[in-house]
Amino acid sequence: MTIPEIQSFKLLDGTTIPWIAWGNGTGNASKDAVRLGELALASGIRHLDTAQLYKNEKETGDAIEQSSFSRGDIYVTSKISAKGDKEEPVPLGEVGASVESSIDRLGFIPNLYLVHNPYVARDGELKALWKILEGLKSEGKLHSIGVSNFRPQDLEEILDGAKYKPVVNQLEYHPYTLAHLEPVLALHAKHGIVTASYGALTPVIRHPTGGPLKPVLERIAQRISKAAGKKLDSSIVLLLWTRAQGVVAVTTSANPDRIKALGEIATLPNLLEQSEIDEITNVGKSIHYRFYTEHMEKDFPLPDLPHE
Repeated sequence: MTIPEIQSFKLLDGTTIPWIAWGNGTGNASKDAVRLGELALASGIRHLDTAQLYKNEKETGDAIEQSSFSRGDIYVTSKISAKGDKEEPVPLGEVGASVESSIDRLGFIPNLYLVHNPYVARDGELKALWKILEGLKSEGKLHSIGVSNFRPQDLEEILDGAKYKPVVNQLEYHPYTLAHLEPVLALHAKHGIVTASYGALTPVIRHPTGGPLKPVLERIAQRISKAAGKKLDSSIVLLLWTRAQGVVAVTTSANPDRIKALGEIATLPNLLEQSEIDEITNVGKSIHYRFYTEHMEKDFPLPDLPHE
């Protein structure tokens, strides 16, 4: 089978990660992870993103097994999450077994394994938890390791004396979070950490009005639609902007037509002009809006900006 070329980004450990992933963490995408995951792969996506919290690691592995692709063709990200429905921290003595349970459910070692958020660890134990993951990587029991929803203080804690720096920090990233994320992104740049984005389409699908980017994205969508000879919407503009930042886009849908469209987006050429990329960035920085506030807005001061 001929596999279309999808742009990838190089990670600190020398591996590469496809720029776009189908995530199965929300709604019907979570509940129907086998069928929809298999459809995502058949549509052209080569990166699946799951987590213990989503309760579908097994289904993620099954989707690959039932597809027409071999395991080596597909990049998989998973995450160690807090325990149970109450999301209680994982005691250090249980971290190894928790990681092994992910591998058992998936049926393989994922390409990338993340700490889902800093609250997976008990207070004062984040650095020790990271060292356990480093040990598992050294033993060959994990491959690439990284983090998710880490604020500046969380990154600095584990970077101090780290044997392996996190290769990725996955967080809600889009133009409306850029102003708040500046200190996080500065640490990423300093240490070579790749940013991965969930909620990349928030300005289009979650902001109450669309905000100041709405007309900008619509205008750019009209131009690139003419250039491409097919209808391309504001969501596609945002995903192409995300790729242009060197950021991995983890996006989700349970709509079969939308999943097929994501597969087509995966191999789109760079259709945005630099002036358009810069305009999206600059307009995005004029407001602050985040949909998933539970991790990144605790003990991390917000910018003095309007929400619209």
